[in-house]
Amino acid sequence: MVGHGARQAGAGRWSDRTASAIVLALTAACVAAVIVTAPADHVNGLTVILGIGAVAAGLLVAGAPDGLSVSASFLVYVLAGVFLGVRSAAVVALVSEFVAAVRLHTRLRSVVFVNIPASVVPAVVGALIARGIAPTPASTPRFYVAVVVASIVAITLSFLIWATLRRTFFPDWEQFGIQTFVEDLPNTLLNVLLVVAGAGITVKLGHAGIAYALAAVFTFSYMAHLLQRARHRSQQYVSLSWGVLAGLMRSLDIRDERSARHAAAVARFARDMAKAVGMSAQEQELAHTAGLLHDIGTFALSDRVAERGRALTEDDWLAIQRHPELGADMLKDLGMYGPVAEIVLAHHERIDGRGYPYGLPAEEIPEIAKIIAVAEVYDTLTASDTYRTRMSSFEALRELRRVADSQLDARYVETLAQLLSGEGVEYRHADAADFDSELDMERRIREAGAGG
Repeated sequence: MVGHGARQAGAGRWSDRTASAIVLALTAACVAAVIVTAPADHVNGLTVILGIGAVAAGLLVAGAPDGLSVSASFLVYVLAGVFLGVRSAAVVALVSEFVAAVRLHTRLRSVVFVNIPASVVPAVVGALIARGIAPTPASTPRFYVAVVVASIVAITLSFLIWATLRRTFFPDWEQFGIQTFVEDLPNTLLNVLLVVAGAGITVKLGHAGIAYALAAVFTFSYMAHLLQRARHRSQQYVSLSWGVLAGLMRSLDIRDERSARHAAAVARFARDMAKAVGMSAQEQELAHTAGLLHDIGTFALSDRVAERGRALTEDDWLAIQRHPELGADMLKDLGMYGPVAEIVLAHHERIDGRGYPYGLPAEEIPEIAKIIAVAEVYDTLTASDTYRTRMSSFEALRELRRVADSQLDARYVETLAQLLSGEGVEYRHADAADFDSELDMERRIREAGAGG
């Protein structure tokens, strides 16, 4: 079976290489055919406009982490093929790709073996189709049909070539298939409509019209570039902030081995409770994040407070009661979400107004802070690493119900009870809760880059 699988994998690899060799040969043939057989293009003001457009499209390309990019080069090289000819389309595609490669510091291997074939071949084929259907640009139905067909063929061919060559020359990179193309159909349609609009503007308004239209497209491309840069900075910022916070939690765990596990357990319970009461996905995420960080303020406490078996003085208890304030201040200083800091600040407040640090009445305590309070008390009572004698889930719920409406919110106590009723021991006693798994740093950074 192993040998058979290896042969299958080898066959697939050979198929990819064969397809890539065909694509590269097609690229070379297209370039050669353009140089040798294509008629000379008519050079005029539009040549200058689209030449500048090719450079601008390359400069304003917005790179994406998955290897895709946002660029106006497709619009420029299809218009060049429609109005100027095959040679102009090929040159515009080459110029745009080379400028983009310099702008994004793209590997030479990727430029030569992936990007150029995926740009030049569609440009040439699109130009040939457009000129074949409507040799002379004019405001006629036939001309616009030519533009639509050329655009659709070019953009489809571009994706197929790009995906095939990428799989062969860069197998370790993220790959894309037909499903990706299907999911991107709205964007494909938008590109086709832009080309048709550009062609119509050029026919109706001439060079000045298309220059103005391209300027608008390039402005949009520049905005996309700024957005991509902002997302990258956001990812860096989130990575740094969460890196610092995770480091603090691990430092706490060295002093007190229960800290990281307890934080993970509270985060999990809090998220599930928020979901059970019908809170939004954003509020569920907020509850989860606040659960992870609710005890971050204890990092600022002295080591003697964390030592087990030591009798705590009145000063120690006063220091412990400051940890919500310390944690909230740390989160604010690191620029984390304001609501998280507010929840951390209030997670030891009580329904009867006798909690700390401010003795807030029930109506002033954030709802998620009430959830965190229930989750924290439950995990403290049932965990094997707790300071006190471990309770069963049943005993802990009985204790939570005893202090409901005085220390804890009865609604969330019953929400937790309902959650636990359908779960096994592993969930009810969160001894295996893992901080890194709950933190899921990669997801948080990815969502920050996506604007989440």
